[in-house]
Amino acid sequence: MTSLPGGSDNGGSAKEHRPLVCARCGTQGEDPQPTWTCSLENGVRQYFCDTCSRENLRAIEGRLDSAWW
Repeated sequence: MTSLPGGSDNGGSAKEHRPLVCARCGTQGEDPQPTWTCSLENGVRQYFCDTCSRENLRAIEGRLDSAWW
């Protein structure tokens, strides 16, 4: 069995943390942020800080399919 260099069976390094930027207000944070919201819009992941997520909760929930209620 073969695998790519750096794979988990080759002693590869753990996932590096990358900075997150809120798509609405520009607040920066470290990845992962459990209180932030991630949205997939037009195939692009966008992150929203906890403050922007709370302030726009109704708009966010309004876009969910009824199966998520």
